[in-house]
This record gives sequence, C-alpha cells and structure tokens, in this order.
Amino acid sequence: MKMTFRWYGDDDPVTLEKIRQIPGMVGIVSAIYDIPVGEAWPLEKIMELKGKIEAHGLTLEVIESVPVHEDIKLGLPTRDKYIDNYKKTIENLGKAGVKVVCYNFMPVFDWTRSELDHRLDDGSTALIYDRETVEKMNPLSGELNLPGWDTSYEENELEDLLKQYNNLSEEGLWNNLEYFLKEIIPVAEESNVKMAIHPDDPPWSIFGLPRIITSEENLERFLKLVDNSYNGLTLCSGSLGVSKDNDIPRIVRKFGKRIHFAHMRNVKITEDKSFEEAAHPSKYGSLDMVEILRAYHEVGFDGPMRPDHGRMIWGETGKPGYGLFDRALGATYLYGIWETLVKTKK
Repeated sequence: MKMTFRWYGDDDPVTLEKIRQIPGMVGIVSAIYDIPVGEAWPLEKIMELKGKIEAHGLTLEVIESVPVHEDIKLGLPTRDKYIDNYKKTIENLGKAGVKVVCYNFMPVFDWTRSELDHRLDDGSTALIYDRETVEKMNPLSGELNLPGWDTSYEENELEDLLKQYNNLSEEGLWNNLEYFLKEIIPVAEESNVKMAIHPDDPPWSIFGLPRIITSEENLERFLKLVDNSYNGLTLCSGSLGVSKDNDIPRIVRKFGKRIHFAHMRNVKITEDKSFEEAAHPSKYGSLDMVEILRAYHEVGFDGPMRPDHGRMIWGETGKPGYGLFDRALGATYLYGIWETLVKTKK
C-alpha cells in the first residue's frame, strides 16, 4: 500500500511542505485545474506539476481527476472529439509516469452534500447529507454552492443540460459509458495507465439524474463492459458505504485485483439516505475500517490509498473536507493499522 494525499495545487492552503511531514506519506494525488473540461492536458503542464511535487520528496503517480465531458455522458455526436482529447491526455500522463487516473461518470453534479460545516458533538465540523434537505433543493435556484460541483455553468446552460438528461435513462447512460470505455481502455493499456472509476457519491439518483456506479452488482457489470485489468475501480468506502446494502469488505475481497485506488473514509449513517462524515476510526461511524483494511491486505493490495475527506478540527479553516489536520490523523490511523496487519501476518 502506498499512502497518498490529495493536493489542490498552489492555491491549496495545505502545502506540500506540510503534507511531506505526515508519517508514512509517499505520494500526492492531484490534477491540472486550469484546463477546461474536454481539452487535452499538455505534457508540459503535467511535467511541471510532477516536478513541483517531486521537489518535495513525494511522487505523482495518481491523477484525480480527469473530468469526463458531459457530451460523452449524454452520447452526443460531439463526443468523439472529446474522447480523442481524453485519449491524448491519457497518453501524456503515461509519458509522465502517472500510473492511475481516477474519474467519474456522474451526470452534471459531482459529490453532493447538503451542508459543509455541520457541527458534530465533539465540536468539529463535517460534511453531511440530509435527504430531506436535498430533496427540497432546486439546482436552478442558485442556492447550490458545493465544492464537488462544477460552478462554471451559467443558469441557462445548466437548465439546458438538465433538460438533455431528461431523455437519458440509466440504460442509456450505461451504453454511453461502454462506448467511452471501449475507446479509451486500449489507449490506457498502451500507455500503462490504469483507469479507476469512482463510485457515485452518494450512490443514488439526485435531482432525477441517473446514477449507475452504485452497488456491488453494478460494479460487476461495469468491470464486464471491458474485461481488461486497465479498466478498474477507485473503491471509495465513504461513497458506497453510505448505503447499508453495500458491504465494503466483501466488495474489496470480490474485486480486489481490479481496485487500482483506495479512498478510505468513515461515515455515520443517521437515517435512510442521510449521513454525516466522521473521524476515520471505526467507533465514530458506521464502517469497520479495520475489517476494510484487512480485506485490502488479504487481496494483496499494493496500490495508492488516501484518507478521503476529513472534519475541520482545532480551528482550521479551508476547503471543506480537505483540511490538513483531520486527514493527517486519518492517514496515520490507516498507516498504523496497515503496519499491524503486515507485521502480524502468519
């Protein structure tokens, strides 16, 4: 296992200098954030990012994320142009030594929460998802301002985009995903870059939009679309784990060899389709983090892992879910469990 940490570039208040000091930390997970969605990433910019990270004694082997253009998800005639650009990005990432690309296929909106600074009993603040609150939200009202969402849409653009999805069923989205995979996976294999899809977060439909990477059954269907080791998963415990139907240790054991990137996050399920993000140790949430890590160890997982999201603690302010302190605590907690599993293996 390689412990890694998400970094949002030069504007991130959590600096590379600070990340480097976390025990067990070896790699950075990042991206190029000033390239419009759908355009190819130039090799020069990738190498610049890599050099900056390596200068701090860390590696850049994982990119999160290379966004998928909405025209690809919708299956529009223009999708081939954007797929060609995506292929070029994969090729350039391979030339730069990147080993894994995390991406998602969620229509319009990325990860979704109803509140970014919910105060927990211990005085820290965390991201939460309240079903009733989200169901009352209108994505066209302008009230939505969450860091997982693309805020670049003008109101009319968003309205038009949502109308286009009115005509797309889950099966239609599956078909468009299969088309995309059959185009990019051969390029990924040639470039030695493993593609790792992230589950939908949360793993159910929001605002009437289809979501399909949601369950063990659907993960199996996804992997069979292109049965190639370069077509794999970012297994996110906090995304899939908010549904009681998803047994995360079982999923890890079942799909272990096709898991290319591990997101480790604990969540506390408060009611059906409502949850709050918790401290990483098992007792604070609904997930058995030790058992999840044991499953990874049993399948011989040797890929990148990162603490995924964190509370804001000790007065820290910054990008919701991506402060330094709680994620650093999470990383050392995970690293300590992993060391124990390694040293006690019979």
